[in-house]
This record gives sequence, structure tokens and C-alpha cells, in this order.
Amino acid sequence: MARKVVITCAVTGSIHTPSMSPHLPVTPQEIAEAAIGAAEAGAAIVHLHARDPETGLPDQTPARFEPFLKVIKQRSDCVVNITTGGAATMTIEERLRPVATFKPEVASLNMGSMNFGLYPMLGRFTEFTHAWERPYLESSRDRIFKNTFADIEHILATCAENGTRFEIECYDIGHLYTLAHFVERGLVKPPFFVQSVFGILGGIGPHPEDVLHMKRTADRLFGDAYHWSVLGAGRHQLAIAAQAAAMGGNVRVGLEDSLWIGPGKLATSNAEQVTKVRQILEGLGLEIATPADARSILGLKGADRVGF
Repeated sequence: MARKVVITCAVTGSIHTPSMSPHLPVTPQEIAEAAIGAAEAGAAIVHLHARDPETGLPDQTPARFEPFLKVIKQRSDCVVNITTGGAATMTIEERLRPVATFKPEVASLNMGSMNFGLYPMLGRFTEFTHAWERPYLESSRDRIFKNTFADIEHILATCAENGTRFEIECYDIGHLYTLAHFVERGLVKPPFFVQSVFGILGGIGPHPEDVLHMKRTADRLFGDAYHWSVLGAGRHQLAIAAQAAAMGGNVRVGLEDSLWIGPGKLATSNAEQVTKVRQILEGLGLEIATPADARSILGLKGADRVGF
């Protein structure tokens, strides 16, 4: 039987700003349509952030999430994953509030504090519509994305009674060891879902050897207790997805991670990226996991037990 690969689509994020692409979803309607389109194209999981609909500024208030969460649930059976990353400019309590409110099947969880450099994008994008965009990027030179041991434990404890499981984001090798620490303490239980992130300035690089190193280390630490997925930032998105899929991994795409579909060509939608990676996976003889498959593989509680 063909192995089933879970595709996650991160539809808007907090990294890119609206002036970088006219296709970046900003309003609740755009985010809902992007998520539903990605699911129809083959994404079993949609990873969601919210934005101010007027300016596109990342916004982690539950009121920004509620309109599109309800639409997605009504129109799609996909697994909804709500970020606890929010944006690096937010407090941990701000970042956690939507997950605590809506009790999704999956939430993202970053495994370490880190530099998170967005400022190099100022060399590629020079015209900005909104006043917040340029200083948001520039200030990342002196910004730390804070995810202390106390922060991680607080998120785990908050979600413990809700049955929410995690997309555990690991941007470097040390993050795998931090995860191992929480596994040893019994605060993270298998099967867990490790999302390895490659190519963010401040984290591990996008070289094929980096991908191999991350997988070897995770295998040694966790054996068969975990499911591995990858995302490559920017132009590395599809190459890293193809490598990881051939190594037995799952994949993540979406306009949060890359605005592009090819060299110098903006993706017109999240669904376009899902379709492209699906073609790669099926070309490798792999089967695309349905939302029901993803729920079974990851041991999720089901859409009937969320708070939206």
C-alpha cells in the first residue's frame, strides 16, 4: 500500500506583509476561502493566523479568528490548527488566547526562543502600503521570538484538558532536545507531530544535510513515537518538501512559508502550492492523506470536540 502523506497548509502567517503579494489572505473571508481552497486541493490540515482586515497587521485576538473558523468548519472537514506563535511582537498570553478560547484539534507550539530575522526582506521589497510594515521588518534585527521553558509548559498546561494536540515546531537541533525534555516529563505524549522548519534566519539552514541531520536526530530521540513533517522557507519550500517526502516525511506549504510558486513567480493562492506539492508526492508514488487519515495518524480528538 502507498504511504499516506499529510499535507499542512499555512495560509497567511505573520511573516509576510500585505505589500509583498496581492494574493496574501488578510480579511476573514480571504483567510476562510484560502483555507477551504487548500483543503479542496489536498491539504488535510490548515494552519491559521489572523490579521487586521484593514491593515494586514498580525492580530491574535479571538474576535479576529472566530469569523473564519466558523466558515471553515461549516464548509470543510479539514483539521484546523490554530497558531500559538502569533507574531514575535506579542506576549505569550496574547499568543495563547485563541487556542484557549476555541480548543482546536491542533495548535502550533514552538520549542525554543530564537532570533527570527525578517529584515533581509527589505532588500527585496521596497514599497509598502501600510505604515507598520517597514518598521515591523526592520525591528526584527533586535527582536527575540520568546519561547522559554516556562512559556512552553504554560501552553501545554493550558491545553491539557482540552484534548488539543500540537504541531511541534522545531527550528533547530536544540529544539528537538527541548521536546525530548518535555516528553521525558510526560507533558507531551505520543504520537506527536514534529514540524521541522528550515531556512529561517536564526534557525537551521535549508541545505539537504540540515534536513538529514534533523531527521536523524529526531529518529534517535523519538524512534517510532513521532510523525515528521517539514517546511522550507521561501524558495526552498518545494525542494525540501520533495526531499523529506522521499525520506518518509509529511509536508507543509502555504503563503505563510513562501510567497512563491517558482523562480520570480508569486503563487496566486495557497491551493496552487498545495496542488504543486501534491503533484510531487503523487509522482513519488505516495498517497495524499485525507482529514480522516490525518486524525487517525495523529490521534486527534475530532472536529466535534472543538470550541467553534
